Amino acid sequence: MTTRVLVVGDHFIPAERYVDALSDVGIDSSGVRTVVWAGSKADQHAAQQQMEHKGPDAVPAPAEVRDAVGDAQVLALHFAPVPASVLDAGQNLRAVVVARTGLENVDIDAATARGIAVVPVHGRNASAVAELAIGLMLSEARDIARADASVKSGGWRKDFGGPGSELGGSTVGMVGFGHVGRELARKLRGFDVRLLVHDPFVDDGVLRAHDASQAGLDTVFRESDFVHVLARLTSQTERFITAEHFALMKPTAYFVNTSRSRLVDYAALLLACKENRIAGAALDVFDTEPLPADSPWRRLDNVTITTHFGGDTTTTITRSAHLVAEAVAELDRTGRITTAVNAARLGWRV
Repeated sequence: MTTRVLVVGDHFIPAERYVDALSDVGIDSSGVRTVVWAGSKADQHAAQQQMEHKGPDAVPAPAEVRDAVGDAQVLALHFAPVPASVLDAGQNLRAVVVARTGLENVDIDAATARGIAVVPVHGRNASAVAELAIGLMLSEARDIARADASVKSGGWRKDFGGPGSELGGSTVGMVGFGHVGRELARKLRGFDVRLLVHDPFVDDGVLRAHDASQAGLDTVFRESDFVHVLARLTSQTERFITAEHFALMKPTAYFVNTSRSRLVDYAALLLACKENRIAGAALDVFDTEPLPADSPWRRLDNVTITTHFGGDTTTTITRSAHLVAEAVAELDRTGRITTAVNAARLGWRV
C-alpha cells in the first residue's frame, strides 16, 4: 500500500506510534512522513481547550504542519489544528484522520468543500476513562485521596464527616450511554450495581445487554447514588445539567464528570458541594485548565479532582494510533472511509 501520509505527532501521541501502526496494517513506509506540532504539552492542551469551545481558528495555524503537507493524501493527527489554511496547503489531500472522537480541531465544512473526508476514531479511550470513573467513585466515596493527603502532610485523619459509602449494591446513573458508558457498565458488573441510563438515542437491546434500564433525566438524578455525565458536547447539550438537577439528588449522592465540563453548570455544582446539599463530586474536567490558584474548587473538602487525564494511558495511545492506521488502510483499499463524518456530503455510499 502506497498511500502518502503525513503524520503529525504531539506530546500526547508521538509520531512514531502512528508510523509503527501504519506499518502493521501494510502501509508502505516510503510514503509516510512525520512532523511534530510545536509547543509544550501544556501549550497543546490549552490550544485544544480553546478549539473545543471555538473551533480550529481559535488558535494559530501551525506553520510547521502547513509547510509539511506537500503531496500528502492523508493527514493523521491528534490535537493539532486543521483550519482551511492547512487544508489548502495539500492539493492532494483525501482525508484527515483524527485519533479521537472529537473533531473540534478540524474545519469540517472547509474539508467537505474541498472533497476531503474527516474521520474520527471511536472507543479508543473508553476503557481508560471508565477505569478512571470507577477510581473517582471509590476515591470520593471512601475518602481515599483525602486520607492520603492527610498522611503525607504529617497527619492521620480518620474523621471525614461520617463513614464512607460503598459502591457495591448502589444505584449508578449515566447521562449518555456511548462507548465510555457501555465500558463502564461492563466494568461495574462485579459491583452488583443497579444501572439507570438516560440516553434517548440508545437501543433497548443495548440496554438489556448491559443490564441497564432507561430512565428520565430527573429520575437518574433523583434515584442514583452516583451520577455520571457521559454525553457528547453539542449546542443542545451545553450546560444542560443545571441547578435543578442537583436539587433532585440525594444528600448522600455523588456527581462524577469525566466527559466535558461545559455539559454542566459548574457554578451550580460548586454551590451544591459547598453547601453540602450533595455528598460530593469527582471531576476530571474544568472550563479553565489548569485551575487558577485561587479557584474555589481547590478549597472544597468533598471534591476529588484529577487533571483531565482520563484517556491518558499507554493502551489508549497504542489503540488510537492503530485505529487511525486502520482507517488509512481502508482508504487505500476501497477509496473511501465509511466512518467519515462527512461521507454522505462527499457522495460516498455507506
